[in-house]
Amino acid sequence: MEAAPGLFLQQVDTQKSLERHWGELRDYIRNLFGELGLDEITSEEITVLPGAEEILALLELREQARTGTWDVIVVDCAPTAETLRLLALPEAFDWHVSRLLPVGRRVLRAISPVVRHVARVSAPGAEVVSAGERLHRALLEIRELLTGDLASVRLVLTPEAVVVAEARRTLTSLSLYGYRVDAVIANRVFPAEGADEWRKGWVEAQARQLAEVHESFAPLPVRLVPYLPAEPVGPAALAEVAETLYGDADPFARPDVEPPLRLSADELVLALPLADKSDVDLARKGDELIVTAGPHRRVIALPIALARRDVASAALRDGFLRVRFEAGGAK
Repeated sequence: MEAAPGLFLQQVDTQKSLERHWGELRDYIRNLFGELGLDEITSEEITVLPGAEEILALLELREQARTGTWDVIVVDCAPTAETLRLLALPEAFDWHVSRLLPVGRRVLRAISPVVRHVARVSAPGAEVVSAGERLHRALLEIRELLTGDLASVRLVLTPEAVVVAEARRTLTSLSLYGYRVDAVIANRVFPAEGADEWRKGWVEAQARQLAEVHESFAPLPVRLVPYLPAEPVGPAALAEVAETLYGDADPFARPDVEPPLRLSADELVLALPLADKSDVDLARKGDELIVTAGPHRRVIALPIALARRDVASAALRDGFLRVRFEAGGAK
């Protein structure tokens, strides 16, 4: 839908997108439930899995990016916890599929007749496994798109203690997963001019939190949106907010932020801004590094040059986890 000249809005149709991307998987699960005795309506409902809408939205984002039609694509993300789970999905899915799929194909060929004879249900065929592989490739393309040089994340917060604390953790987690944050937007900021006694308390409280935001997120720019008298609805009202927010700056400029993960011949550097040493853990397993920051974990597959070496040292300093490698076989 064209909301204004050059501005288009899209809402993903889950059912249509599900058929297009996961048709074989969905049909197999629906038929399997039918063989187990579930009625058609129940089978139809069960196949719409939790989280499917968010994944399908990512797949649609990939399709739109591949068309080359758009100058900029803006994604309005879900609440923080859901967004972090979603952004971690492509790499986690890759880790499991890369290890299980080759074995799974061989096992399926061997046990399909047994499953059909003993359990009286159909085992997934080659077309179902192929659909899973296509999904795997698509999610990897999405991750490459979202962590590439032209993509960035902007954190939106309100200047309140709990929200600011959550935004700090979010910045650490996004960096852990390899996503660049290039700006922070503080929304609903009370104007100091003409404040009565009730608003004056809010102005002072917000000023303290905004000082914390500037200190915590430096050197990222912090942009402010005032608390408006009414919700900005429509292109004209949103254009006024954009003018207040960015002024003469280009909101779509190429992100001037280093990628969170950098590799060299003998070192891995991962940005973990605002992370506390007590919340960060590092483990080595074969050719992988397992980095934990708070409640979030990332498994990083090392390139061959580093995978053949031992970890010589690791330190978290100035918001960067630096892991140095020395010559020798991986333990």
